[in-house]
Amino acid sequence: MVKELLFATTNRGKAKELKEAFKQAGINIDIKTDADLNNPPEVAEYGRTFEKNAELKAHEMARFSGFLTVADDSGLMVDKLNGEPGVRSARYAGDHNDAKNNAKLLAELGGVPLKERTAKFNTTIIVSMPGHFDKDLIVNGQCSGLILAAPRGEDGFGYDPLFYIPEQDKTFAQMTTDEKNKISHRGKAVRKLIKELPGWLKQFN
Repeated sequence: MVKELLFATTNRGKAKELKEAFKQAGINIDIKTDADLNNPPEVAEYGRTFEKNAELKAHEMARFSGFLTVADDSGLMVDKLNGEPGVRSARYAGDHNDAKNNAKLLAELGGVPLKERTAKFNTTIIVSMPGHFDKDLIVNGQCSGLILAAPRGEDGFGYDPLFYIPEQDKTFAQMTTDEKNKISHRGKAVRKLIKELPGWLKQFN
């Protein structure tokens, strides 16, 4: 098993969730992020699918860093908005501004009753080994919920304060990291990653 990997992200919330999941699974790997690199490139996410955007980040950051690299692309797909914001979730109202993204989403859903505000979060994770980009490991996870008319909760990031899970009677932003990891799209994808990673790595021994 490798001793360190790069999680190609600048999102501290995502990094926290991944580190916690690996720790709970008993996997002792030093997880680095873009913040640990010297002048890392800014990857242009021009893909039309979550998988393509994750691949773009994984490949470019693996080339740059030389590390085994994990990259994800996640997004919110709202049924009433024909799957929007989708791959544009982080840039829905500009460039990675959570408050503006949430405000735009609420405006787009103005007047829509709660029962019709159904949505899914999707995460696609790709793991790339430098020099072996034809052997990427790809996993996915999804979580269904509803979009509230007003935010609830202080934790989380992105659309978490608006994404409500009826079974838990909580938004993602009202959950602890552990609670969220158990049911979230990223939590499901990470569990698949943890399950498949050791076997996938054996081909490089």
